[in-house]
Amino acid sequence: MKPIKAVIIEDEAPARELVKAYLAEEPDIEIAEECENGFEGIKAIAKHQPDLIFLDVQMPKLTGFEMLELLDEFPQIIFTTAYDQYAIKAFELNAVDYLMKPFSKERFLKSVNKAKQRISNSKDSKSTVKKLVDKVKEESGPIDRIFVKTGSRIDVIPVGEIIRIDAQDDYAEIITKKKSYLKKETMNYLEKNLPPANFIRVHRSSIINSDYMEKIEKYGKESYVVVLKDGSRVNVSKSRIKELRTSLGI
Repeated sequence: MKPIKAVIIEDEAPARELVKAYLAEEPDIEIAEECENGFEGIKAIAKHQPDLIFLDVQMPKLTGFEMLELLDEFPQIIFTTAYDQYAIKAFELNAVDYLMKPFSKERFLKSVNKAKQRISNSKDSKSTVKKLVDKVKEESGPIDRIFVKTGSRIDVIPVGEIIRIDAQDDYAEIITKKKSYLKKETMNYLEKNLPPANFIRVHRSSIINSDYMEKIEKYGKESYVVVLKDGSRVNVSKSRIKELRTSLGI
């Protein structure tokens, strides 16, 4: 039987060393790579196609959940966390294994054995992890940045740079001063989780950043359009004009 290929994604060196020390007693697990952050982790997963990853939840630059959001396929995952109580609840609800830091060798090996069983049974973790990521996203509150993966490139977009977002079939087109990006995301999620003080859904297909709004123009009897500072014009649906005026205090 070929060895189980594993990747460690953890920003703290002592924690990585602990995982490696515990795995030294598991000859059927081969460490393909260790990574200090989520960006390295995404590249390592694409390169090695591991069977198992050890993933820290709290990391700078890119959290464990943000990293998972950018993956197309999921290996088996053992999460490690120090204090995220909500994450622990989400793990338990979705039957995903996690290690609470500091963890003992006994607890670690228990998680590893569970992962081995899932790997040997070819148990698909994609739907389970997808449900977990979606649940965490739903409860995380206003977002301050959006990650977009295009091929091997990952762009980080601060929400303050977003001028507007337009629906494009199953994707959202995120328009900034510099360029536009396509991200597979729903308009409903973005409407709910972008900062409500700045982002207003003016149409089922459009969300605008009020900081970039120039004016509202009326055309026809009951039709309105928002003119933005980049010169673009966005239609406002009849059902949204009152909400828009209320949001802007006009």
